[in-house]
Amino acid sequence: MEAPLFERLGKEPGITQFVSDLVDAHLANPVLVHHFKNSDTNRLKRIATEFVITAVGGPRCYNGKGMKAVHKGMKISAEEFIQVLDDALIALDKNKVAQREREQVLWLLYSLKADILSAQSTN
Repeated sequence: MEAPLFERLGKEPGITQFVSDLVDAHLANPVLVHHFKNSDTNRLKRIATEFVITAVGGPRCYNGKGMKAVHKGMKISAEEFIQVLDDALIALDKNKVAQREREQVLWLLYSLKADILSAQSTN
């Protein structure tokens, strides 16, 4: 039986590094950086790490808001969402994540697309 994705990504240390690299890639991405100008980067990394750990079957429970609530009013475009996936590939490459796990992480992120893009309303 295959080990859970949480373990195959290096458990908490591996996921923490991946998320840190992902957020750093977003901050370096001229298409995305404006979404983070007023963000507490350390808090963002911590919360995103908790989310990913939970999403891939890890032991930590994410207690944050749902994706629609988190992204409400951000007006993230489809192009920006693709940039997020591109940045994820950069972070996965940097962390030498194997192909199968890369595909699973990208599928997980892509599965959030509808909630993130439907959160464009500022109401």
